Amino acid sequence: MQVHQLGEGVPEVAVVAGIHGDEPCGPRAVDRLLAADPDVERPVKLIVANEAAIEAGVRYTEEDLNRAFPGDPNGDTHESQLAHHLMAELEGTTVLALHSTQSTAEPFAVAETVDEIARAIVPHLSVSKLLQTEGLAEGRLVQHPHTIEVECGLQGTDTAAENGYRLVREFLAATGALPTAPPTGTGPEHAADGGELKSEQYGGSNSVDVFELVDAVAKPAADEYEVFVENFAEVTVGERFAAADGEVFTADESFYPALMSPYGYDDVFGYAADRVGVLADRSA
Repeated sequence: MQVHQLGEGVPEVAVVAGIHGDEPCGPRAVDRLLAADPDVERPVKLIVANEAAIEAGVRYTEEDLNRAFPGDPNGDTHESQLAHHLMAELEGTTVLALHSTQSTAEPFAVAETVDEIARAIVPHLSVSKLLQTEGLAEGRLVQHPHTIEVECGLQGTDTAAENGYRLVREFLAATGALPTAPPTGTGPEHAADGGELKSEQYGGSNSVDVFELVDAVAKPAADEYEVFVENFAEVTVGERFAAADGEVFTADESFYPALMSPYGYDDVFGYAADRVGVLADRSA
């Protein structure tokens, strides 16, 4: 695990890349930021997590790191031990974790819940969608308090790396680490703290559609898979959404597909989600 720091003092802001070794956009974004060496107004910790998987060009060496949190210092796998050490590095920080996906080229944000951190930060990122994972994120870093994940784009592409760098700088600005911070009155201490997110807009023009994961969409064993739908576009009752070895699956009830792709996961096509509201930049 590589740990770098910009600025002096104890960091309260962190960026994590390389949780999966086959997602190079995050490490490329971190390397680019280190090369730029920007003047920061708050110290920032930059972490490249699973160096062994990155060097081997694989998603993980023994266990999916993003299913291994909080980890175990005496765990049986490299990733279990690494998860423990990574959590220790992130204690007391607000975190942006960089990923890429096989499901969509458009960047989007992921959060465990729509809390004050998500409300304060996500509208300042160049994303139009936020996926809430509450209850369906066991073992993932996003469960760490004050953590936002971003899917930067299609896995292995230069565009995802460009998106990742831009999203990192936007995150650092939104948290006051870079001088282009959001206007006074938009930080977490000023964010709305009230209750369950409803289907309503919270002011401002930089709005983000919020989706909530409902369930995984199972994928049977097969040699060839297809996905017919676009992520975050509603699938209606009776509409076909995927196929396995030519067997077509249709929707029993309407849903919004999220993280759906033919080969992104071994045992699921992706997830079904509900659209639950809109999050907006309260400074606009």
